Amino acid sequence: MLSGAWLLLAVLALTNYHSLSYAAPTLEKPCPRYDDFSKSRFDKNLSKGRHQLPLQRPGEKCRKFPSPVLERTINRLREKIADPDLFRLFENAYPNTLDTAVLWTGFAAKDDADLPSASSSTTTDEDLAFVITGDINAMWLRDSANQILSYLPLLEPSESPDSIAALFRGVINLQSRYIKITPYCHAFQPPPESGIPLGTNYAYYQNKVNPPYDRSKTFDCKWELDSLASFLQLSSEYHNSTGDMRPFIKYKWVETVEVILDAVEAMRTATYTSDGRIAPSGYTMTGQTNRATETTSNDGLGNPVKWTGMIRSTFRPSDDATIHQFLIPSNMMFARFLQDASVIMAKIKSQEAEDLTQRMRTMAAEIRAGIAKHGVIHHPSFGPVFAFEVDGYGSHNLMDDANLPSLLSAALTGYVSPRDEVYLNTRLFALSEHNPYWAHGPVFSAIGGPHLGPGRGWPLASIVRVMTSADGSGEEAKAEIMAILNTTDGLGLIHESIYSHDVKQWSRHWFSWANGMFGQMILDIGKTRPYLLDESYQ
Repeated sequence: MLSGAWLLLAVLALTNYHSLSYAAPTLEKPCPRYDDFSKSRFDKNLSKGRHQLPLQRPGEKCRKFPSPVLERTINRLREKIADPDLFRLFENAYPNTLDTAVLWTGFAAKDDADLPSASSSTTTDEDLAFVITGDINAMWLRDSANQILSYLPLLEPSESPDSIAALFRGVINLQSRYIKITPYCHAFQPPPESGIPLGTNYAYYQNKVNPPYDRSKTFDCKWELDSLASFLQLSSEYHNSTGDMRPFIKYKWVETVEVILDAVEAMRTATYTSDGRIAPSGYTMTGQTNRATETTSNDGLGNPVKWTGMIRSTFRPSDDATIHQFLIPSNMMFARFLQDASVIMAKIKSQEAEDLTQRMRTMAAEIRAGIAKHGVIHHPSFGPVFAFEVDGYGSHNLMDDANLPSLLSAALTGYVSPRDEVYLNTRLFALSEHNPYWAHGPVFSAIGGPHLGPGRGWPLASIVRVMTSADGSGEEAKAEIMAILNTTDGLGLIHESIYSHDVKQWSRHWFSWANGMFGQMILDIGKTRPYLLDESYQ
């Protein structure tokens, strides 16, 4: 049940809630629902290339989070990108999260104990930001972190509540709150301060989750290690770019990290104790479903594992159940950003922070050792490669999935060098027909995954392929850019997946994460391989 303070804030916030209908009282006509707007080419300005891509940005007064620095960046790239279709796709894609998915920004409510009289302020100065994935009205930890990280090139220190820096702080602070509510869950309801109506997820009635969760606060609850890794990454990248320690000292970030460490420690255990009993598990889940990837074996425990130093993940970033619970890409990402976040913790002057710093660094080292010992497998065609999943008994799953983190993205997250021998072998494997989820055909070839099934490539994987390419000639990147341009079905936005034999069979017309990463990819190319922006992709 919500406390009196939360209910008061929810009522007060209703006057400021930006609904999905984009209602704007100063306009003669209400702003269109982006869910509908983005499906159509009708009556829109078209690019001058052969794809004739429509402009898919909402009108200026209908944009959720206006950003002058974003507009300057788009205008700067207008002069640098020679191909009209490529620029239009960038123009549509890069601002997509800010234009459409930042559903609410504001400030945290004061605790009941600190709540003053009705005439006084009921809010603190703690930034909050509720960011949806696009066409799903809930906040995923992983998705929202990646959506905001697309704007890392624009991040500068600022105290303004309308700045990109405030948006980063808002997502960090709200994710911190969510993790303290339940660290094993991955998707959450709007905060009560926002006044946004709660979403309904019928999976709540079909799944049996332990520990149980409150559906008024949590939208869905699948234990995915990368969700917590994404929070650590967002924290680290904000700190590295701004040097700002305020969110980490002032707003219980230290407490959140301790919650994270305790939660993952409970998921490092082997299935059996030394005397053969079943060890307790921090999280279990079973689901009533007709999809094998939506539930787990052994009454929610998953398949057995031995101690490796790594952390079990019941589900993958795709929301699909793992086969072997030591998911290598997620452990890579967690180790990488746990180590990075320890740098922040080391700057906080307290005995608690000093102890947590040591715990973080020890755990990160143990995970790396576990990956090195158990996660590298000899492939008959490629030599030593990273496995996708292992169990510590010697069993392994060789594949890669488009969702991030992936094996392909290990160089993008900085876990390994792009020229690391095992990574390069793994990259060749993942981008070949040896990978069971390599979707290839005359229309589009890319890594896919079981979430939508074989034969469907994800542009997100093609974007990561470009960003991790070590091809000095640029031919690999050029081919992938052209392939991505060919997948929009004339709508000018990045889809979730495309059937490799028919460009008109795609999923999700509004997928902000992939759109933002495409824009980030273009900015990265502008710095590292600017000649690719001079090319024609017609």
